[in-house]
Amino acid sequence: MERDAVAEAQPADKLPVPIAALIGVLAVAAALAAGHFVAGFVGPTASPFLAVGNSAIDLTPESLKSFAIRNFGSNDKVVLLSGMAVTMLLVAVVAGLLSRRKPLPGLVIAGALGLVAIAAVLNRPDGGQLAVLAPIASLAAAIGVFRWLHLVATSRFTAESAHDRGLSRRGFLYSSAGVAVGAGVLGGVGQFLSGRVDVEGSRAGVGSLRPKVPAPAIPNTADFSAIGSSKFITSNEKFYRVDTALTVPRLRAEDWKLRVHGLVDNERTFDFGDIRDRDLVEKTITMTCVSNEVGGPYVSTANFIGVPVRDLLLEAGVPNRSAWVFSTSVDGWTTATPVADLLDEERGALLAIGMNGEALPLEHGFPARLVVPGLYGYASATKWVVDLELITEGAKKFYWEERGWATRGPIKTQSRIDFPVGFGNVPAGKVQVAGVAWAQTVGIDKVEVRMDGGPWQVAELATEVNDRTWRQWRTEFDLGSGSHRVEVRATDRNGDTQTPDRVPPIPDGATGWHLIQFSVD
Repeated sequence: MERDAVAEAQPADKLPVPIAALIGVLAVAAALAAGHFVAGFVGPTASPFLAVGNSAIDLTPESLKSFAIRNFGSNDKVVLLSGMAVTMLLVAVVAGLLSRRKPLPGLVIAGALGLVAIAAVLNRPDGGQLAVLAPIASLAAAIGVFRWLHLVATSRFTAESAHDRGLSRRGFLYSSAGVAVGAGVLGGVGQFLSGRVDVEGSRAGVGSLRPKVPAPAIPNTADFSAIGSSKFITSNEKFYRVDTALTVPRLRAEDWKLRVHGLVDNERTFDFGDIRDRDLVEKTITMTCVSNEVGGPYVSTANFIGVPVRDLLLEAGVPNRSAWVFSTSVDGWTTATPVADLLDEERGALLAIGMNGEALPLEHGFPARLVVPGLYGYASATKWVVDLELITEGAKKFYWEERGWATRGPIKTQSRIDFPVGFGNVPAGKVQVAGVAWAQTVGIDKVEVRMDGGPWQVAELATEVNDRTWRQWRTEFDLGSGSHRVEVRATDRNGDTQTPDRVPPIPDGATGWHLIQFSVD
């Protein structure tokens, strides 16, 4: 007994694994909470976790981005944030385990993470001058908490009596619990402060939008959704969303301004009231994401309400009709669009403030966004737009151009099978096949379908709404039981038929015929 008591009184060589790992995790939790708390005062995007996430998006290889969009869609950001959380947890555990003897390894790792966060915040185009305070607070919290908890934990093993060791053990437990509770409170307060901008109230305050020039009513004969096609008008909730924003910018209509400058005769700045009080027009437009794979879901149609971009540009004066418009979002995302496309009355580019009869949803660009028919979104459709700068072609590279995508983004003629669904089952007999096709600003002239590699069969086309929207189609086949394969191709009004060659979305949009397999019972 006496020998055991003497052995227990001897200083331990290193901390137990669970204690060491817990110290690392709590230090990282405190760091994130402190940074998020300070970001609540200096700007939500200054939060180190979000800033590092945004930097990760910017630095991710294009093939991996396309994989994420293709497989996770609008949930790609949730996957990224979850992956970051798991990675940081693992780093925290490793930092703790490497510091079982001495705190120095963990302090070095904490310092390195802090410097990465500082660099990420400084690299954000939408961060203010005080944004760097958030990652600095994270760095200080990580180092301070790690050093303190490590000291409290090791005091247990240097205590000379069992009584003192018991006090030290309780002291570590109380300290750990205090850090955990404090991190939760700070993080929660930071989240509350970040959301204190009442953008939802601002959106509600816009009220109903009554266009002076409403879009023509959609005829019933334009919609084959009863037999399986998509609804002609996509609801706001189901309209596809693909963007780089980890968190939706919270910009009130009252604070929004659009600056038009650069190669113009007179620089202009418009506020939301200037736009809201104009004669609003409504246009039915199909939008398509360049990341859409053949047969993919990233195409939707809505009634957008706003003012022609052409009007705003002409008011500023456009002496150079070969210029480009370099547009910037409030979160720093950029693209460039030929000014000729924005001045084209027939194309009808809009600065949209409404969507399907209500103010733009937050995730779709409230207070205002660009909608340019016939161009992929990456080269035209800036959400949360705050700046239009006229430049000479090539004077600046926009976000996706810097990452290897094409400078121009005209939408390619495509078609998709909506029914039957891939690998689905349908009853034997007359089998309906239906879907959509699009060739924005050109129009769809013909859709052909073939079953099991047989002859092409011309499908029935729904009534065309306009050449800026998709067009629905349907046909039927008399099929017996078994597995079947159906494919589709469309021809636009220029006489161009889709190529069968499969090309991935990078760098200017996918090509190929959509093909599905299904079973007949």
